[in-house]
Amino acid sequence: MDATKTRSGGKLDAVRALGRQADFGKTAGDYGRFRAGFPEQFFDRLAALGIIGAGADALDLGTGTGTLARGLARRGMNVTGLDKSSAMMDEAARLDAEAGVSIRYVVAEAEATGLAAASVDLVTAGQCWHWFDRARTALEVRRVLRAGGRLLIAHFDWIPLPGSVVEATENLIRAHNSQWNLWGGAGMYPAWMRDMGAGGFRELESFSFDVDAIYTHEAWRGRIRASAGVGASMSPERVEKFDAELKRILAERFTDDPMPVHHRVFAAIGRAP
Repeated sequence: MDATKTRSGGKLDAVRALGRQADFGKTAGDYGRFRAGFPEQFFDRLAALGIIGAGADALDLGTGTGTLARGLARRGMNVTGLDKSSAMMDEAARLDAEAGVSIRYVVAEAEATGLAAASVDLVTAGQCWHWFDRARTALEVRRVLRAGGRLLIAHFDWIPLPGSVVEATENLIRAHNSQWNLWGGAGMYPAWMRDMGAGGFRELESFSFDVDAIYTHEAWRGRIRASAGVGASMSPERVEKFDAELKRILAERFTDDPMPVHHRVFAAIGRAP
C-alpha cells in the first residue's frame, strides 16, 4: 500500500488510526498508473533465498493494485490477492490483463481472510503491515500457512534525504494535512521482526538495499496524489490545491525531468513451525 515511515509505541497506534480514515479506493487510478512497484532485484533476491518459486501458492495481504502479487505471478506462483477495497482490486485486475498474468482476488480483512487452514506456502504483506491489527494478523497468517511456510513483510519506501524532492514533498504534505504522520522515516522496520517472533515464527531474517526509482514530474505528482496523506484522506478540492503547489515546486527546484527518487527496499522473513 503506502510508502510508510512508522515509529514505535503510540506512533504505530496513530498510523492505524490514519489507516482507518484513509480510503485508497479514491486513489485507485493514480495508484495503479503512477506508483512504482517493487524492483526486479527484489524478486531476484527472494528467488535466490528460495522464498518464491514456480508452482507454489501465495497469499498477498493488502494487495491494493496488485504490484507485489503480479511480481509473484510473473515468477510462476499461484497467487491470491486480498484487500478491503474492491476498487483497488478492480484496478489490479486491469493491470493483470495488461501484464498477461492471472490472479484471484478476495475482498476481506487481513485479520480474517476466510481462506482454508494450511492452504498456502507464502503470505506476503507489501507496504501494509502497519495498517493491520498485527498480533491478530500474525495468528491468521500462521493458520493459513502450511507447515514450514513463510511470511514476508516488505517495503519499498521513498527516503527523505536532506535537500531531496522527497523531503520537499513530505514538508508540503505536512503543510496541507496536519493529521499525516508518516514522514521522516529510514525505511527500516525492526518492529516487524518482533511481531514475527511474538507470533511464533522462527528462522527470522531480513535484507535491505537502495535503488533510485525514476519518475517524471507528472508521475511523481500522481504517485503523491495516490498516497495516504493526500488523495486517500483529503477532499478533491484540497488535493487539487496541493497538486498545483507540488507542480510549482518541481518546476522551480527539481528541474530534471525525469528525475531519480531515492528508495529503500526492506524485507523481513519468518518461517512457520
